[in-house]
Amino acid sequence: MPSSKGRVVVGMSGGVDSSVAAYLLKEQGYEVIGMTMQIWQEDAPEDSDGGCCGLSAVDDARRVCQKLDIPHYVMNFRNDFKKHVIDYFIEEYEKGHTPNPCIACNRYVKWESMLHKSLQIGADYIATGHYARIVKDEVTGRYAFKLSKTMAKDQTYALYNLTQEQLKHTLMPLGDYTKDEIRAIAKEIGLTVASKPDSQEICFVPDDDYAGYIERETGKKQQKGKFVTKEGKVLGEHKGIIHYTIGQRKGLGLSYGKPLFVSKIDPVNNTVVVGDNTDLFTCEVYANKLNFMPFEKLEGKMEVAAKIRYSHPPQACTIEMIDEETIKCTFKEPQRAITPGQALVIYDGDIVVGGGTIIR
Repeated sequence: MPSSKGRVVVGMSGGVDSSVAAYLLKEQGYEVIGMTMQIWQEDAPEDSDGGCCGLSAVDDARRVCQKLDIPHYVMNFRNDFKKHVIDYFIEEYEKGHTPNPCIACNRYVKWESMLHKSLQIGADYIATGHYARIVKDEVTGRYAFKLSKTMAKDQTYALYNLTQEQLKHTLMPLGDYTKDEIRAIAKEIGLTVASKPDSQEICFVPDDDYAGYIERETGKKQQKGKFVTKEGKVLGEHKGIIHYTIGQRKGLGLSYGKPLFVSKIDPVNNTVVVGDNTDLFTCEVYANKLNFMPFEKLEGKMEVAAKIRYSHPPQACTIEMIDEETIKCTFKEPQRAITPGQALVIYDGDIVVGGGTIIR
Protein backbone atom coordinates (compact mmCIF):
# COMPACT_ATOMS: atom_id res chain seq x y z
CA MET A 1 0.00 0.00 0.00
CA PRO A 2 1.31 3.51 -0.79
CA SER A 3 2.49 5.45 2.23
CA SER A 4 0.28 8.27 3.47
CA LYS A 5 3.42 10.43 3.69
CA GLY A 6 4.10 9.97 0.00
CA ARG A 7 6.65 8.44 -2.32
CA VAL A 8 10.23 9.70 -2.28
CA VAL A 9 13.08 8.91 -4.66
CA VAL A 10 16.44 9.04 -2.87
CA GLY A 11 19.54 9.82 -4.92
CA MET A 12 21.76 6.90 -3.92
CA SER A 13 25.47 7.54 -4.39
CA GLY A 14 26.63 4.40 -2.64
CA GLY A 15 27.96 6.47 0.25
CA VAL A 16 26.96 6.45 3.90
CA ASP A 17 25.03 9.74 3.77
CA SER A 18 22.53 8.88 1.05
CA SER A 19 22.21 5.35 2.43
CA VAL A 20 21.20 6.58 5.89
CA ALA A 21 18.93 9.23 4.30
CA ALA A 22 16.99 6.40 2.64
CA TYR A 23 16.81 4.48 5.93
CA LEU A 24 15.58 7.50 7.91
CA LEU A 25 12.86 8.32 5.39
CA LYS A 26 11.63 4.74 5.39
CA GLU A 27 11.54 4.81 9.19
CA GLN A 28 9.53 8.05 9.00
CA GLY A 29 6.87 6.28 6.92
CA TYR A 30 7.67 7.28 3.35
CA GLU A 31 7.56 4.90 0.41
CA VAL A 32 11.23 4.99 -0.55
CA ILE A 33 12.80 4.22 -3.93
CA GLY A 34 16.57 4.30 -4.49
CA MET A 35 17.90 5.85 -7.69
CA THR A 36 21.54 5.98 -8.80
CA MET A 37 22.48 8.34 -11.61
CA GLN A 38 24.46 6.94 -14.52
CA ILE A 39 26.65 9.86 -15.56
CA TRP A 40 29.96 8.31 -16.61
CA GLN A 41 30.73 8.73 -20.28
CA GLU A 42 30.81 5.95 -22.85
CA ASP A 43 34.60 5.94 -23.06
CA ALA A 44 35.05 5.44 -19.29
CA PRO A 45 37.03 2.26 -18.48
CA GLU A 46 35.05 -0.69 -17.19
CA ASP A 47 36.63 -0.44 -13.75
CA SER A 48 35.99 3.29 -13.53
CA ASP A 49 35.06 4.45 -10.06
CA GLY A 50 33.91 7.97 -10.92
CA GLY A 51 33.46 9.06 -7.30
CA CYS A 52 29.90 9.49 -6.10
CA CYS A 53 28.29 8.21 -9.30
CA GLY A 54 30.82 5.75 -10.68
CA LEU A 55 30.44 2.05 -11.39
CA SER A 56 31.38 0.94 -7.89
CA ALA A 57 28.82 3.37 -6.47
CA VAL A 58 26.07 1.47 -8.27
CA ASP A 59 27.09 -1.79 -6.60
CA ASP A 60 27.25 -0.20 -3.16
CA ALA A 61 23.88 1.52 -3.63
CA ARG A 62 22.27 -1.70 -4.84
CA ARG A 63 23.51 -3.60 -1.78
CA VAL A 64 22.20 -0.90 0.55
CA CYS A 65 18.78 -0.96 -1.11
CA GLN A 66 18.64 -4.75 -0.76
CA LYS A 67 19.50 -4.39 2.94
CA LEU A 68 16.79 -1.74 3.40
CA ASP A 69 14.30 -3.73 1.30
CA ILE A 70 13.56 -0.89 -1.11
CA PRO A 71 13.62 -0.85 -4.94
CA HIS A 72 16.76 0.38 -6.70
CA TYR A 73 17.03 1.80 -10.20
CA VAL A 74 19.92 3.11 -12.28
CA MET A 75 18.88 6.00 -14.53
CA ASN A 76 20.87 7.35 -17.46
CA PHE A 77 21.63 11.06 -17.07
CA ARG A 78 24.82 10.90 -19.15
CA ASN A 79 23.78 13.53 -21.73
CA ASP A 80 22.54 15.98 -19.10
CA PHE A 81 25.77 15.59 -17.14
CA LYS A 82 27.88 16.14 -20.25
CA LYS A 83 25.96 19.28 -21.20
CA HIS A 84 25.47 20.95 -17.82
CA VAL A 85 28.58 19.85 -15.95
CA ILE A 86 31.47 18.68 -18.16
CA ASP A 87 30.96 21.17 -21.01
CA TYR A 88 30.36 24.00 -18.53
CA PHE A 89 33.48 22.99 -16.56
CA ILE A 90 35.67 23.12 -19.67
CA GLU A 91 34.18 26.38 -20.99
CA GLU A 92 34.71 28.14 -17.66
CA TYR A 93 38.36 27.12 -17.39
CA GLU A 94 38.93 28.27 -20.97
CA LYS A 95 37.53 31.68 -19.96
CA GLY A 96 40.06 31.93 -17.16
CA HIS A 97 37.47 31.12 -14.49
CA THR A 98 37.50 28.45 -11.77
CA PRO A 99 34.12 26.67 -11.92
CA ASN A 100 32.31 24.68 -9.25
CA PRO A 101 30.94 21.62 -11.09
CA CYS A 102 29.22 20.21 -7.99
CA ILE A 103 26.94 23.27 -7.85
CA ALA A 104 26.05 22.84 -11.53
CA CYS A 105 25.45 19.12 -11.01
CA ASN A 106 23.16 19.78 -8.06
CA ARG A 107 21.07 22.34 -9.92
CA TYR A 108 20.78 20.77 -13.36
CA VAL A 109 21.30 17.02 -12.87
CA LYS A 110 20.58 15.89 -9.31
CA TRP A 111 17.57 18.16 -9.10
CA GLU A 112 16.30 19.20 -12.52
CA SER A 113 16.87 15.86 -14.27
CA MET A 114 16.33 13.51 -11.33
CA LEU A 115 13.30 15.41 -10.04
CA HIS A 116 11.68 15.39 -13.50
CA LYS A 117 12.26 11.65 -13.84
CA SER A 118 11.00 11.02 -10.29
CA LEU A 119 7.78 12.97 -10.83
CA GLN A 120 7.23 10.96 -14.02
CA ILE A 121 7.19 7.74 -11.99
CA GLY A 122 4.70 9.12 -9.49
CA ALA A 123 7.04 10.37 -6.75
CA ASP A 124 6.07 13.27 -4.53
CA TYR A 125 9.61 14.13 -3.46
CA ILE A 126 13.27 13.53 -4.08
CA ALA A 127 15.84 13.34 -1.28
CA THR A 128 19.61 13.36 -0.98
CA GLY A 129 22.22 12.87 1.71
CA HIS A 130 23.18 16.54 1.88
CA TYR A 131 23.68 18.20 5.26
CA ALA A 132 21.17 21.05 5.08
CA ARG A 133 17.66 21.86 6.27
CA ILE A 134 14.71 23.19 4.29
CA VAL A 135 12.34 25.69 5.89
CA LYS A 136 9.14 27.25 4.60
CA ASP A 137 7.96 30.77 5.40
CA GLU A 138 4.28 30.31 6.19
CA VAL A 139 3.55 33.97 5.35
CA THR A 140 5.20 34.15 1.92
CA GLY A 141 5.03 30.44 1.11
CA ARG A 142 8.65 30.52 -0.05
CA TYR A 143 11.26 27.90 0.75
CA ALA A 144 14.85 28.44 1.83
CA PHE A 145 17.78 26.49 3.14
CA LYS A 146 18.79 26.65 6.77
CA LEU A 147 22.23 25.69 8.01
CA SER A 148 22.63 22.09 9.11
CA LYS A 149 23.19 21.07 12.71
CA THR A 150 26.95 21.32 12.33
CA MET A 151 28.90 23.84 10.25
CA ALA A 152 31.65 21.24 9.87
CA LYS A 153 29.51 19.35 7.34
CA ASP A 154 27.05 22.05 6.22
CA GLN A 155 26.52 21.85 2.44
CA THR A 156 24.19 24.79 1.82
CA TYR A 157 26.93 26.57 -0.18
CA ALA A 158 26.56 24.02 -2.98
CA LEU A 159 22.75 24.23 -2.97
CA TYR A 160 22.07 27.97 -3.12
CA ASN A 161 20.71 27.99 -6.67
CA LEU A 162 17.90 25.45 -6.34
CA THR A 163 14.52 26.79 -7.46
CA GLN A 164 11.39 27.17 -5.36
CA GLU A 165 9.71 24.34 -7.31
CA GLN A 166 12.67 22.06 -6.64
CA LEU A 167 12.71 22.88 -2.93
CA LYS A 168 8.98 22.21 -2.72
CA HIS A 169 9.63 18.62 -3.77
CA THR A 170 12.81 18.03 -1.75
CA LEU A 171 13.44 16.27 1.56
CA MET A 172 16.76 16.46 3.42
CA PRO A 173 16.68 14.17 6.46
CA LEU A 174 20.35 14.62 7.47
CA GLY A 175 20.24 18.31 8.38
CA ASP A 176 19.61 17.58 12.07
CA TYR A 177 22.51 15.12 12.40
CA THR A 178 26.29 15.22 12.64
CA LYS A 179 28.46 13.03 10.44
CA ASP A 180 29.45 10.89 13.42
CA GLU A 181 25.78 10.30 14.23
CA ILE A 182 25.09 9.24 10.65
CA ARG A 183 27.98 6.77 10.65
CA ALA A 184 26.76 5.40 14.00
CA ILE A 185 23.28 4.82 12.57
CA ALA A 186 24.74 3.06 9.52
CA LYS A 187 26.83 0.80 11.75
CA GLU A 188 23.89 0.06 14.03
CA ILE A 189 21.67 -1.11 11.16
CA GLY A 190 24.48 -3.12 9.56
CA LEU A 191 25.24 -1.14 6.40
CA THR A 192 28.53 -2.17 4.78
CA VAL A 193 29.17 1.48 3.78
CA ALA A 194 29.19 2.70 7.41
CA SER A 195 32.94 3.40 7.33
CA LYS A 196 33.23 4.25 3.64
CA PRO A 197 35.34 7.41 3.25
CA ASP A 198 33.82 10.53 1.74
CA SER A 199 34.57 11.29 -1.90
CA GLN A 200 37.01 14.20 -2.06
CA GLU A 201 37.68 14.74 -5.76
CA ILE A 202 35.50 15.94 -8.60
CA CYS A 203 33.95 12.70 -9.80
CA PHE A 204 35.01 12.97 -13.45
CA VAL A 205 38.59 14.12 -12.63
CA PRO A 206 39.64 11.51 -10.05
CA ASP A 207 43.37 12.33 -10.36
CA ASP A 208 42.76 16.07 -9.74
CA ASP A 209 44.57 16.92 -13.01
CA TYR A 210 41.95 19.36 -14.35
CA ALA A 211 44.17 20.70 -17.12
CA GLY A 212 45.09 17.23 -18.37
CA TYR A 213 41.43 16.23 -18.36
CA ILE A 214 40.44 19.31 -20.38
CA GLU A 215 43.16 18.71 -22.96
CA ARG A 216 42.16 15.07 -23.35
CA GLU A 217 38.45 15.91 -23.57
CA THR A 218 38.85 18.73 -26.11
CA GLY A 219 41.76 17.25 -28.05
CA LYS A 220 43.40 20.69 -27.93
CA LYS A 221 46.85 21.50 -26.59
CA GLN A 222 46.75 24.65 -24.49
CA GLN A 223 48.39 27.73 -25.94
CA LYS A 224 51.30 29.02 -23.91
CA GLY A 225 51.41 32.67 -22.88
CA LYS A 226 53.14 35.19 -20.65
CA PHE A 227 53.32 35.69 -16.90
CA VAL A 228 53.20 39.45 -16.32
CA THR A 229 53.10 41.83 -13.38
CA LYS A 230 50.18 44.25 -12.97
CA GLU A 231 52.46 46.88 -14.54
CA GLY A 232 52.88 44.67 -17.62
CA LYS A 233 56.43 43.43 -17.04
CA VAL A 234 56.97 39.97 -18.55
CA LEU A 235 58.36 37.47 -16.03
CA GLY A 236 58.17 34.22 -17.94
CA GLU A 237 56.02 31.78 -19.91
CA HIS A 238 52.92 29.98 -18.62
CA LYS A 239 51.63 26.58 -19.79
CA GLY A 240 48.10 27.73 -20.68
CA ILE A 241 45.50 29.57 -18.60
CA ILE A 242 43.58 26.43 -17.61
CA HIS A 243 46.52 25.47 -15.36
CA TYR A 244 45.97 28.41 -13.00
CA THR A 245 43.53 29.84 -10.49
CA ILE A 246 43.40 33.04 -8.45
CA GLY A 247 45.60 32.89 -5.35
CA GLN A 248 47.79 30.07 -6.69
CA ARG A 249 51.45 30.14 -5.63
CA LYS A 250 52.78 26.65 -6.29
CA GLY A 251 53.53 25.33 -9.75
CA LEU A 252 54.21 28.68 -11.42
CA GLY A 253 57.82 27.84 -12.25
CA LEU A 254 58.96 31.42 -11.70
CA SER A 255 62.12 32.51 -9.90
CA TYR A 256 61.73 36.05 -8.65
CA GLY A 257 63.35 36.27 -5.23
CA LYS A 258 60.01 36.40 -3.41
CA PRO A 259 56.71 34.46 -3.48
CA LEU A 260 54.41 35.28 -6.38
CA PHE A 261 50.67 34.64 -6.54
CA VAL A 262 48.21 34.57 -9.43
CA SER A 263 46.07 37.71 -9.12
CA LYS A 264 44.31 37.79 -12.51
CA ILE A 265 43.81 35.56 -15.55
CA ASP A 266 43.29 37.36 -18.88
CA PRO A 267 42.01 34.99 -21.59
CA VAL A 268 41.78 37.76 -24.21
CA ASN A 269 45.51 38.49 -24.08
CA ASN A 270 46.40 34.99 -22.87
CA THR A 271 48.29 36.36 -19.88
CA VAL A 272 48.46 35.37 -16.22
CA VAL A 273 49.03 38.32 -13.89
CA VAL A 274 51.12 37.61 -10.78
CA GLY A 275 52.01 39.74 -7.80
CA ASP A 276 52.24 39.98 -4.02
CA ASN A 277 49.85 38.32 -1.60
CA THR A 278 48.53 41.80 -0.75
CA ASP A 279 47.25 42.13 -4.33
CA LEU A 280 44.74 39.35 -3.62
CA PHE A 281 42.70 41.25 -1.02
CA THR A 282 39.57 43.29 -1.76
CA CYS A 283 36.31 44.22 -0.06
CA GLU A 284 34.16 44.28 -3.21
CA VAL A 285 32.73 41.28 -5.07
CA TYR A 286 30.34 41.28 -8.02
CA ALA A 287 28.16 38.33 -9.06
CA ASN A 288 25.46 37.52 -11.61
CA LYS A 289 23.26 34.51 -12.49
CA LEU A 290 21.47 35.20 -9.23
CA ASN A 291 19.02 33.09 -7.26
CA PHE A 292 17.20 34.27 -4.14
CA MET A 293 15.24 32.11 -1.73
CA PRO A 294 13.29 34.08 0.95
CA PHE A 295 12.26 36.64 -1.68
CA GLU A 296 12.17 36.88 -5.46
CA LYS A 297 14.09 40.14 -5.80
CA LEU A 298 16.48 42.08 -3.59
CA GLU A 299 15.27 45.59 -2.81
CA GLY A 300 17.69 48.17 -1.41
CA LYS A 301 20.69 47.28 0.74
CA MET A 302 20.84 44.33 3.12
CA GLU A 303 23.27 43.57 5.95
CA VAL A 304 24.21 39.89 5.69
CA ALA A 305 27.16 37.49 5.69
CA ALA A 306 28.60 35.74 2.64
CA LYS A 307 30.97 32.99 1.55
CA ILE A 308 33.20 33.25 -1.54
CA ARG A 309 34.15 29.56 -1.61
CA TYR A 310 33.00 26.31 -0.02
CA SER A 311 35.53 26.34 2.84
CA HIS A 312 35.23 30.09 3.49
CA PRO A 313 33.56 31.03 6.82
CA PRO A 314 30.68 33.51 6.24
CA GLN A 315 31.91 37.10 6.57
CA ALA A 316 29.90 40.23 7.37
CA CYS A 317 28.98 42.32 4.33
CA THR A 318 26.37 44.50 2.64
CA ILE A 319 24.64 43.49 -0.60
CA GLU A 320 22.81 45.60 -3.17
CA MET A 321 21.74 45.30 -6.81
CA ILE A 322 23.71 47.52 -9.20
CA ASP A 323 21.64 46.54 -12.24
CA GLU A 324 18.93 44.00 -13.09
CA GLU A 325 21.36 41.07 -13.23
CA THR A 326 24.30 41.97 -10.98
CA ILE A 327 24.77 42.11 -7.23
CA LYS A 328 27.52 44.00 -5.42
CA CYS A 329 28.77 42.57 -2.15
CA THR A 330 30.89 44.82 0.07
CA PHE A 331 32.69 43.00 2.86
CA LYS A 332 33.51 44.83 6.07
CA GLU A 333 36.99 43.28 6.01
CA PRO A 334 39.06 42.56 2.87
CA GLN A 335 38.75 39.00 1.57
CA ARG A 336 41.50 37.01 -0.13
CA ALA A 337 41.47 35.58 -3.66
CA ILE A 338 38.06 36.50 -5.03
CA THR A 339 37.78 33.98 -7.87
CA PRO A 340 35.58 34.42 -10.97
CA GLY A 341 33.51 31.30 -11.58
CA GLN A 342 33.11 30.43 -7.92
CA ALA A 343 29.86 31.07 -6.06
CA LEU A 344 29.04 33.98 -3.78
CA VAL A 345 26.55 32.55 -1.28
CA ILE A 346 24.68 34.88 1.08
CA TYR A 347 23.36 34.16 4.59
CA ASP A 348 21.01 36.02 6.91
CA GLY A 349 21.82 34.36 10.22
CA ASP A 350 21.32 30.65 9.57
CA ILE A 351 19.10 31.15 6.49
CA VAL A 352 20.44 31.06 2.94
CA VAL A 353 19.38 34.26 1.18
CA GLY A 354 20.73 33.06 -2.16
CA GLY A 355 23.76 33.75 -4.28
CA GLY A 356 25.30 33.99 -7.70
CA THR A 357 28.39 33.38 -9.80
CA ILE A 358 31.36 35.64 -9.09
CA ILE A 359 32.36 37.74 -12.11
CA ARG A 360 35.00 39.92 -10.42
